[in-house]
Amino acid sequence: MFKKILIANRGEIACRVIKTARKMGIATVAVYSDADRNALHVRMADEAVHIGPAPANQSYIVIDKIMDAIRRTGAEAVHPGYGFLSENMKFAEALEAEGVVFIGPPSGAIEQMGDKITSKKLAQAAGVSTVPGHMGLIADADEAAAISAQIGYPVMIKASAGGGGKGMRIAWSDDEAREGFQSSRSEAANSFGDDRIFIEKFVTQPRHIEIQVLADQHGNAVYLHERECSIQRRNQKVIEEAPSPFLDEATRAAMGQQAVALARAVGYTSAGTVEFIVDGSRNFYFLEMNTRLQVEHPVTELITGVDLVEQMIRVAAGEPLPFAQSDLTIAGWAMESRLYAEDPYRGFLPSIGRLTRYRPPVEVAAGPMLTGGKWLAHGAPTDAAAVRNDTGVYEGGEISMFYDPMIAKLCTWAPTRGEAIEAMRTALDAFEVEGIGHNLPFLSAVMDHPKFVAGDITTAFIAEEYPDGFHGAALPEDEMHRIAAAAAAMHRVAEIRRTRISGRLNNHERHVGDDWVVFADKQDWPVRITADAHGANVAIAGRTIRVEGDWRPGQSLARLEVEGRPLVLKVDKIAAGLRLRARGADLRVHVRRPRAAELARLMPEKLPPDTSKFLLCPMPGLIVTINVAQGDEVQEGQALATVEAMKMENILRAERRGIVKSVNAAPGESLKVDDVIMEFE
Repeated sequence: MFKKILIANRGEIACRVIKTARKMGIATVAVYSDADRNALHVRMADEAVHIGPAPANQSYIVIDKIMDAIRRTGAEAVHPGYGFLSENMKFAEALEAEGVVFIGPPSGAIEQMGDKITSKKLAQAAGVSTVPGHMGLIADADEAAAISAQIGYPVMIKASAGGGGKGMRIAWSDDEAREGFQSSRSEAANSFGDDRIFIEKFVTQPRHIEIQVLADQHGNAVYLHERECSIQRRNQKVIEEAPSPFLDEATRAAMGQQAVALARAVGYTSAGTVEFIVDGSRNFYFLEMNTRLQVEHPVTELITGVDLVEQMIRVAAGEPLPFAQSDLTIAGWAMESRLYAEDPYRGFLPSIGRLTRYRPPVEVAAGPMLTGGKWLAHGAPTDAAAVRNDTGVYEGGEISMFYDPMIAKLCTWAPTRGEAIEAMRTALDAFEVEGIGHNLPFLSAVMDHPKFVAGDITTAFIAEEYPDGFHGAALPEDEMHRIAAAAAAMHRVAEIRRTRISGRLNNHERHVGDDWVVFADKQDWPVRITADAHGANVAIAGRTIRVEGDWRPGQSLARLEVEGRPLVLKVDKIAAGLRLRARGADLRVHVRRPRAAELARLMPEKLPPDTSKFLLCPMPGLIVTINVAQGDEVQEGQALATVEAMKMENILRAERRGIVKSVNAAPGESLKVDDVIMEFE
């Protein structure tokens, strides 16, 4: 076994690999850029080597710099994680020439399957069902439009060396094909150093289901069942689960066998993923093969008990797989929510800055663990829910504009899908993140969405269910009553504390009343509170709600029992009230005495300033292009500018027809949130 390995990556995946290496007694080497000097993976590793400036194309994807770090530290093997150099054949070849083991597949398999154009051709030759498309190279935007029209709209424009949703666009017309080709090629060149593009038919209403495969150097290959990855935004996965709620046993077996056959056909070893799109009749089509560890691998680990990183290391060291296909049964259900530094209230645009508060929920080990072909219980009993959080950040750290916006991967496991969803709801509510915009509210809203709960999902779920973006969850009446009752009980606790303040004047004792009015979400409810030593009974809307818990003023998280059910609230103090967040809702709650409530209803509402005549920068980023000039007339939907942040290009479009009065920014400029890019008459 190796004594020292280098992780050619950063962030949560670097931390994830370090954890397993530490468990196996293997020393680790981290690499870091200027932006990651104080990163968590650097702190966790046994050694760390600086490799250059913040941009990835000057550090993390520069092969010579990684090779120099290997030579300086004497690392025997390299784990590439995902992204960066993980599917780079030249990197694998450079390691081979140096006599360093690549913890991944052979360079030939990377070449054949890592390139999406080549892999499509190989899949077709192997008799694998594939989606119609153009697998040849495309010269320019006009040729892209012509090919797209020939295939038939809609089409998917994809980077050949792409991954993680980068370099991907859906086009419904010639104009969108031209525009998508240019953006995809630019993104691909910046992220992967390879601007080749291909086009295929976009199958409407599909599910994205992928098969995890694992193969050793002794001819053994298995599949570790499937992951459902249909909840996506801009072709980037947001929520994954294993197994899929859609597949039956026959389809699962057919997909698994086909995935293994494809891996064998290219001499694949290590962990890999064969992705399929599946239609409503369970017909499945090969999409691509990712010749690396997937972001969403934890859900597979949770239902199989297999540590995929450990097996990758053991396979690279020449060990055979310790289990056969028959050992790999499905135990329970697992969910993964990707926590992104993206503000859902601003169209999911990237958000950067310092994490002033970062408190993940407490991790709880549970479920199965497969060792030598035997199932063993670990942690809590096997019928208890598990919580796992894979992350690469810490409180006080910074989210950089130079890298992927993912902060963490929150996972839950439980015996059933319904229980896994409920565990995820509670874990999301207990996850505290402050200082940046993030998608926790959106993730919570999805967990409560009837279609998601029913498993009735496709890759179009977010576009269809949130066509106008996300503006916060609208909680059902029963849940609002529970939160209002909790707020009233919490307010009473705070009032009692205020009555006990020292230094009061004599004969000025303050009494806490029983009657209050709770204001939240433009609604109000009169309440009456009757308290005892263990909690409070709150009369509201013709019912009495029991509230118990140990929350105290100043605590940022309230863990309560309301009507005998858990309720976790994020709590912030605001003027004369509380900001409460739960289940995707962000509520400003005020609890007032009846007379004060009467007067509050008479107060005018303060309106936000009118910014309709300005194009504001929606995120910290770099201006890539300005598409219009002063005096130009623009039409609704017309592209005005492109802003790059976190390796993604974002096209800003006109919301209505107008005349450009002035342009205040130029290509190459770095802007802050809400900086004015242009003004309209």
